[in-house]
Amino acid sequence: MPEAKKLTPADVLKGESPLVLIATLEPIGSARFQPAGFPEIGHVIYKAPRKDGTTEHVCIVDSAASMANHLESVCMRGPHDYDLVDELSGMPYIRCVTGDLVDGRLPKDKRETVVTSLTEGHRIASSYFRDGVVLTSDGTKSDGKFEDELIKRFGIVLPGSSKAHPPSEMWWNVFKTIFEIDPNSLVHGVLFPLWQIKIPRALTAHLEAFGAGRVDRSGVKFDRLGKTTSGQPIFAVDDVTAESIRATFALDVGLIRSFGRKKGEKPLGLSEKQQEFLVALALWKIRRLLASPFRFRSGCHLRCTALVSDEQDVELDVNIGAAIKAAGFGQQPITDVFWPREELYRKGQTEAAKSAEEDDETEESVE
Repeated sequence: MPEAKKLTPADVLKGESPLVLIATLEPIGSARFQPAGFPEIGHVIYKAPRKDGTTEHVCIVDSAASMANHLESVCMRGPHDYDLVDELSGMPYIRCVTGDLVDGRLPKDKRETVVTSLTEGHRIASSYFRDGVVLTSDGTKSDGKFEDELIKRFGIVLPGSSKAHPPSEMWWNVFKTIFEIDPNSLVHGVLFPLWQIKIPRALTAHLEAFGAGRVDRSGVKFDRLGKTTSGQPIFAVDDVTAESIRATFALDVGLIRSFGRKKGEKPLGLSEKQQEFLVALALWKIRRLLASPFRFRSGCHLRCTALVSDEQDVELDVNIGAAIKAAGFGQQPITDVFWPREELYRKGQTEAAKSAEEDDETEESVE
């Protein structure tokens, strides 16, 4: 059996684009598994045409967006633990935090993490971060919102206009700023619609089952205490069996290379080592996702049996700690964006209106 080819971030960065990796997976404990689906719709099985004129039933197990979520989840210690795993120590990311200020400051041991740029779908562009206030190293609130700092560092201020748009020469500032604050956003893509900034995914993945067959079964919900109006409903559950399950990962190395270059002796955007870090982070995510059985959702627990590129077995050789050091990140890799409790957890319009109605009813009854 031929030895697996080792893929290093440096080799991948200089290689052909895109790098396509295909992982073969199998379900654990049963031949059945549960793909992504929605109530009343179920999951998608379509007929894929083949070159010999036949068709094959293919099931979409996870979309590109879902796979991005899975690839980001492996960076965290757990689904309810928002600290990074030890291997990623020193990698920048953003936290939305709240807590009770002490003399106008929020000490680090008093900060309560609400979400991070690795758990928010819009990453660095989320309003949880843009509309918050950055905390300095001693916990003091900085002047202005986080988005004001981004606009300044991006260099996209348009005098006399409420809009912002990056001139072509300022895109290097955009890439560099995002890299320094939240490099994960350059791997999985980010969109600032008001500023006309759209960076597509460098790493795209999807999970499919081939030769798929639908397994229709049912479930029942018991309300033993009679505390709800649902009674004991019977509901449908769709599972799938398949001849094979494959996860496809496509890394747009050309896009990563476009984040930086030299103009004469002047460096623009990201250095080569910084580009190499983005490749290393993408490969590390893939390796960690496939290293042990991964639960994509309840009823979909899969393990990897093979990983190939160009029909050759490959091994992802990544030293993520060394890549983080070589990238030259600052001493304060975590950006904490503060929201007061009363702003973060304020009532929504519907809830507030309902509360107001209840108050009116109470006042009338008292009278």
